[in-house]
Amino acid sequence: MKKFVLGAMMMLSASSVYAADIKLPEPETSGGMPLMEAIAARRSGRTFDTKMLSEQNLSDLLWATWGISSEDGKRVVPTARNLQDIDLYVLLPTGSYVYDAKANSLKQLGDKDLRYIVAKDQKFAQDAPVHLLFVTKDKKYGEMHAGSMYQNASLYCASANLKCVVRGLYNRAEIKQALNLEGETEVVMTEAVGYPKAQ
Repeated sequence: MKKFVLGAMMMLSASSVYAADIKLPEPETSGGMPLMEAIAARRSGRTFDTKMLSEQNLSDLLWATWGISSEDGKRVVPTARNLQDIDLYVLLPTGSYVYDAKANSLKQLGDKDLRYIVAKDQKFAQDAPVHLLFVTKDKKYGEMHAGSMYQNASLYCASANLKCVVRGLYNRAEIKQALNLEGETEVVMTEAVGYPKAQ
């Protein structure tokens, strides 16, 4: 009986770990602004509306940044030897998450709003409701892969009339500790995303 109760408690605990995961709607992978127009329109923006992105915008943004684009698991950006050894973390007002492209969901890592850590040295970024964090331990190619990812994100933002800005001014040690990143794994770049601020 004790074993049964203990097992039931463990199952309940496990089921509640990801109780705040976010299941995203299917990304819209067609349409949008023509590529050459998106390239011409891409700009960094530093004024954000504080309202949260729609679930569809968020899903499309994450797919464009690090989604799966083929039946054999290829991603929307290339990686050296196709190792795909980089993760896309997402900071929202509701907590910190890691993007699970296969499940098309955000797996919650914690329920604390950590945006202030990556935004505090540039106050304008605190208004952005979404911060993309490019996380890897690959010292040779990691920043190159992050660059491919944030360029895709920026082009999507241009197409969807969102504001974004790539940012490297943040305390790497502080965010590493807050996210419980181990060993040589660290945040190599961030990108703030949101709707344009109403004039």
